[in-house]
Amino acid sequence: MSTSFPQPDPEGASRDLIERASRGDALAVDSLIERHLPGLRAFIRIKAGELVRGQESCSDLVQSVCREVLEGAGRFDYRGEAAFRQWLFTTALRKIVARQRHHCAEKRDVRRERIVSPVESASRDRALLDAYTGLHTPSRLAAAREEVERVEGAIARLPEEYREVICLSRLMGLGHAEIAAQLGRSEGAVRVLLHRALARLSRLLEAPLA
Repeated sequence: MSTSFPQPDPEGASRDLIERASRGDALAVDSLIERHLPGLRAFIRIKAGELVRGQESCSDLVQSVCREVLEGAGRFDYRGEAAFRQWLFTTALRKIVARQRHHCAEKRDVRRERIVSPVESASRDRALLDAYTGLHTPSRLAAAREEVERVEGAIARLPEEYREVICLSRLMGLGHAEIAAQLGRSEGAVRVLLHRALARLSRLLEAPLA
């Protein structure tokens, strides 16, 4: 079974697009965002957790992140698409943490709130599933929505450190050295952690449904 997300080629964006984005061209920045939307949605859905997802729509969070990135485009040093991707996902993580703190401070009971549908729009299901490609083997003729829920359910059952390393590696696209710096571990330890995380996820996904 493959264990890699399809990562955008860092050189995939044309030089002209990057140059225009570096000058704060909103259309160019929007085009860069569009390239990474499926992965961004997947990242937000995984990192938001039950508390945030029980209170608000992940689609609203995605839109908020994209809006913030567009508004701050003129202040970003465009060193390539990989750097842009990391900026986009870091912005998302910062916003998620802020929302988690907000909801914790208000001590809301998620069980009493409106539960947002696991998948807000059928039109996004296929893109989300594509973002998870490599972490699952599509079962027969299962609908995209069922597959998204199955993959996310398996990811939710992973230990926190496993979810973290998978997000950093397969969604944010960071290398072992960058992940090691963020987690305060050696590169060797990160390789082992990622291997174990993907192996555990694979077993969960291959287990028969209850």
